Amino acid sequence: MASGLNNQFCAIIDFGSQYSQLIARRVRENRVYCEILPCTTTASQLRDLGAQGVILSGGPCGVYDDDAPTFDADILDMDVPVLGICYGMQVACQAAGGQVTASKEREYGDTTIFLNETDNPIFHGCDDRMQVWMSHGDRVNEISSDIVPIAHTENTPLAAVYDAAHRFWGLQFHPEVTHTQDEGKILNNFLYRICRFSGDWEIQDYVSRAVAEIREKVGTDRVVCALSGGVDSAL
Repeated sequence: MASGLNNQFCAIIDFGSQYSQLIARRVRENRVYCEILPCTTTASQLRDLGAQGVILSGGPCGVYDDDAPTFDADILDMDVPVLGICYGMQVACQAAGGQVTASKEREYGDTTIFLNETDNPIFHGCDDRMQVWMSHGDRVNEISSDIVPIAHTENTPLAAVYDAAHRFWGLQFHPEVTHTQDEGKILNNFLYRICRFSGDWEIQDYVSRAVAEIREKVGTDRVVCALSGGVDSAL
């Protein structure tokens, strides 16, 4: 369990994104412990795990698809910071009463965003315009009265949003990929300036504990580990 590994824990709610493992890697590179959890994870379960911050991943579906994954909207009322990325932003804004529609012009690849609020903590140290990586066919078209736009592109008025009442930040772009030219500041700002993680976690802490737990459980028996050999699998 996460709370047994570290007293500071960031939960990544997975909607099937190809980048979920990369998000986790970026969080761990910032010396914060995290786990990828299914989108069926409830707010109650996150409280039990001691989540100090939550990231909602992107995903391949549209929010109106018949098989579109959903999440427990009570997560937005946990009084912990929540960051929604791409689909994660859309599904959270929809849950808060907003509207998501198909974009007239799909944005895919390098895109320039313009910051409406340069003083928002999520953008601390970022340029007021920067290149980011977009990959979406839908977009948030309407937002509830609690949510304000904090960045836009030429085609997307709501490229980033903020809800102070629910401590929610939404990004239509992907800060976890290197194509987003923020030098890692956005995720770092979320983890440190917003969630207030201490940043004292090390991967060796996890390795040592995991090895000890495996030895205790397995004893003298043999173990088979199936591994693809890819970088993500071996991480």
